[in-house]
Amino acid sequence: MPVVTPEKLATLQQHADDIRNICILAHVDHGKTSLTDALLATNGIISPKLAGKIRYLDSRPDEQIRGITMESSAISLYFSMLRRPSPEATPVPKEYLINLIDSPGHIDFSSEVSTASRLCDGAVVLVDAVEGVCSQTVTVLRQTWIEKLKPLLVINKIDRLVTELRMTPGEAYVHLSKLLEQVNAVLGSFFQGERMEEDLNWRERMDERVAAAAAKESKIEDVETEAGDLQFEERDDEELYFAPEKNNVIFSSAIDGWAFTVRQFASLYEKKLGIKRSIMERVLWGDFYLDPKTKKVLGRKHLKGRNLKPMFVQLVLEQVWAVYQATTGGDHGKGDPTLLEKITKSLNITIPPHIARSRDPRLLLTTVFSSWLPLSTALLVSVVESLPSPKVAQAERLPEMLEDSPGAARIDSLVKDAMINFKTSKSDPVVAYVSKMVSIPESELPENKRRTGQLSAEEARELARKKRAELARAQQSESNGVDDLTVALDSVALDDIVPQLEEKSIDPEHLIGFARMYSGTLTVGDSLYVLTPKFTPANPHAAPEPRKVIVTALYMLMGRNLESLNSVPAGVVFGIGGLDGHILKSGTLCSQLEGSVNLAGVNMAGQPIVRVALEPVNPADLDKMIEGLKLLVRSDPCAEYEQFESGEHVLLTAGELHLERCLTDLKERFARCDIQAGAPIVPYRETIVRADEMKPPANKELGRGAVAGVTNSKQVGMTVRIRPLPVNVTEFLLKNPGSVKRLYAERNALDEIEQEDGIGGETGVEADESVLEGKCLSPDELKKQLQNALESGKGREGWKGVIDKIAAFGPRRIGPNLLIDATKDGCFPKVFAPEKQDGDDTSPKANESLKAAHFCDKITYGFQLSTNQGPLCNEPVQGVAVIIEDLTVAATDEEASARDRLGRLTGEVIKTVQQCIRQGFLDWSPRLMFAMYSCEIQASTEVLGRVYEVLTRRRGRVLSEQMKEGTPFFTIQSVVPVAESFGFADEMRKRTSGAAQPQLLFAGFETLVDEDPFWQPFTEDDLEDLGELADRENVAKRYMDAVRRRKGLLVEGRANRVAAEKQKTLKR
Repeated sequence: MPVVTPEKLATLQQHADDIRNICILAHVDHGKTSLTDALLATNGIISPKLAGKIRYLDSRPDEQIRGITMESSAISLYFSMLRRPSPEATPVPKEYLINLIDSPGHIDFSSEVSTASRLCDGAVVLVDAVEGVCSQTVTVLRQTWIEKLKPLLVINKIDRLVTELRMTPGEAYVHLSKLLEQVNAVLGSFFQGERMEEDLNWRERMDERVAAAAAKESKIEDVETEAGDLQFEERDDEELYFAPEKNNVIFSSAIDGWAFTVRQFASLYEKKLGIKRSIMERVLWGDFYLDPKTKKVLGRKHLKGRNLKPMFVQLVLEQVWAVYQATTGGDHGKGDPTLLEKITKSLNITIPPHIARSRDPRLLLTTVFSSWLPLSTALLVSVVESLPSPKVAQAERLPEMLEDSPGAARIDSLVKDAMINFKTSKSDPVVAYVSKMVSIPESELPENKRRTGQLSAEEARELARKKRAELARAQQSESNGVDDLTVALDSVALDDIVPQLEEKSIDPEHLIGFARMYSGTLTVGDSLYVLTPKFTPANPHAAPEPRKVIVTALYMLMGRNLESLNSVPAGVVFGIGGLDGHILKSGTLCSQLEGSVNLAGVNMAGQPIVRVALEPVNPADLDKMIEGLKLLVRSDPCAEYEQFESGEHVLLTAGELHLERCLTDLKERFARCDIQAGAPIVPYRETIVRADEMKPPANKELGRGAVAGVTNSKQVGMTVRIRPLPVNVTEFLLKNPGSVKRLYAERNALDEIEQEDGIGGETGVEADESVLEGKCLSPDELKKQLQNALESGKGREGWKGVIDKIAAFGPRRIGPNLLIDATKDGCFPKVFAPEKQDGDDTSPKANESLKAAHFCDKITYGFQLSTNQGPLCNEPVQGVAVIIEDLTVAATDEEASARDRLGRLTGEVIKTVQQCIRQGFLDWSPRLMFAMYSCEIQASTEVLGRVYEVLTRRRGRVLSEQMKEGTPFFTIQSVVPVAESFGFADEMRKRTSGAAQPQLLFAGFETLVDEDPFWQPFTEDDLEDLGELADRENVAKRYMDAVRRRKGLLVEGRANRVAAEKQKTLKR
């Protein structure tokens, strides 16, 4: 097919009804990029013969080597098809522009999927016919559900059912039916979850209305009629599901270049069987059978015991299987020439003679299929017919999206109207969303690339001059002959030659915004406001104040190339220049500041968990590395960069593969210097448990975990009790940090939660399960649910009435630990207090003596520090309640004012609180909690043993193992500690010869080794078995010591004996 010029595509951008913005989503290795190749071949970008092999959109060298996509890339495609303007009219050719985004399937790059899906209106979801629904398939389906994208299902790799699993058409039909059920079950679960939530909200609203009406003492009859009118609306979920008869399921094999929908076969058989196409579409999939005698369609109950094949098997699958049999089946896989001839005649296909003679079965196969069922036609026709244009999609998606955006009530009605009703004139407000920044080398920009075949007059003259000079030199050397050569060799001295150092020309990187227009028209030279993700229209001038930028360039994204554009209308996916330094990762562009909209709240699926300290090989390159890291963070949606107090430069990434890609980019593109990465820094958590065997409590009078502390100056005394929180309370607090943050914000108790003086550094990097902007609990709901968690479950007696005594959460004021005020006077300000207490008790008045209340904020601060750095290895603590039972201030004869004394005592009090919490913590049985990955592995029965072997060696724990029906594959669900996961994927691939590929996703913290790191044998039995030195390795202590060693803390324990003989003679 001829190459489509960028000018042609640019003119198509003006017709919004003929544009489709789609993203291709799937699990890793399910065939997204191969499918895209077949579509690119229709536009003449690549040769049809290379489709599926070249993987054109995998433009990075490491993507080609590994064979997986790592970055989402966009391309614009032209498609023309015959459409009838009205049912009776003759078909006329209609042109379409399809903006396609190919996204990665690997779990490390799921943030790329989030950024791609926000820009699109429809999604093509691929599922491997053999592997079925995998972990990332569920993730991408959830993404389409959240973003309200209309999905299209492609069941890919059907050729594997023929060639690998050797299924008959009947078996394949049963297998495909089950696969379709699995996908629909996933969608059904999303619908059910949302439906239950709506039902609950509706009931609550009705109860409120009834209560309000009763409070007004209105007539009961009125209440009943009002409640009766507002019946709960049952939503129909029929539209959600994939069904071939609805034309939203495509059966394909991207590698063999074919695909079909039920509609295609319905039109093929319409004339042959004399059944209307509309009826044929409905009966071609499902339990419908064709009576061979009467040529009538029968349902299952009319079979009367006859053994007929379903119509889909008889009319569709058997024909596809026949082509495989004719081309690659038969003896020794050489095919069946007579059957092939029969097929080509019946389909009216001519095979070129050179292909028929080539004796290459694959070439024959692809030739037959490309003529009969070309992939691009089936897919693009379905995209055009089933997926909405930007205009339709925005009217459906945006009202809800705008409702959920920050400060929704303050959005200007003009902006809202322009976005929902898709206004594109110059006078309408411009709104665009930048989902990520893409780094492009300067030489790749269109303004710096010369078009092939277009030389200026000066360049042509210069080229001719060079050619003439070369020709003259060649003629001269021929005439002089060999004599000149000997003379030349004699005159040359080897010592005189100094090799010239090749100058490396540095190709600077430019950041281009990957964006989507929602309203208005944008032209080069326009100025827009850049709104950060924290912007809210309720307070548009809040810091950081949005800045105005001038658009320097607009680009059409064409895979690895960019094409310059002068203006971009609404509904188009495009690249934008001029935002470098103004947008970090994502943001919104708007032509007005007051009443503008913030679209940047994309939820990232994977949080960065792998942390690595970097340093340049040559210390002089440190500045280069820091600049490179800043560039990398801007251009990668999931990478983050921190500088610890220790001076370490730490890179946070989503996983091992993501880390590898980031390091490659840093060395080759952004920093351009050698960088070495240290051992990965893994986060841990510390907690305490009530174990069976514990040492006697340190203070027998006060009981276990209680510590009486006094400051060095003996002026302030306190009694602190440490207790483990119930497990359900800890889990509740871990799930709801956003609700705790909202509670503080609504009480105006905190101006800034993220950064707290003195807390941060290394442990502040990975926020406690990162406070995601989303649906938070209201303060009253939070109190109610937390009280319920505290007062139900094991050991609930001790937690009655505690909810009103909670003085703080920690660490970082949103963590899973509680500070509880059990003092007689209740001097601490309470978190759930009905209103702020009058007066400011934290600082004494002029002539006032020191009181316990003056130290409350100091004790709270000590609690925050202690829970942020636990006693085991300075890692954050979780699941601990710190109860302040007593706080006394001794009277002194000093004449110094209370304010002076308070300043002196602040440090002492904080230090004492920390020491008390530490002692109380170690009075229980401490535990180290490991960061865990949930791991899903698909493996065949032959390599199952090796998979288990690798998992066991890495301290993994298998949760479940299921066999996929109709396939020889098992799906193994397990958990693996992050500390043991480095090199896990590589080892798994090596041990199983590439047959098993693990997918790792961060799954929280758990106590993997149920052992006290400080355990010493103290009972008679233990001393008898193990001796005084406990000659059994304490695994928890090994991990704890490794962290302490890395942080430069003291590592306790006896030194390892090097040579036993020398030890014996030491006493002589």
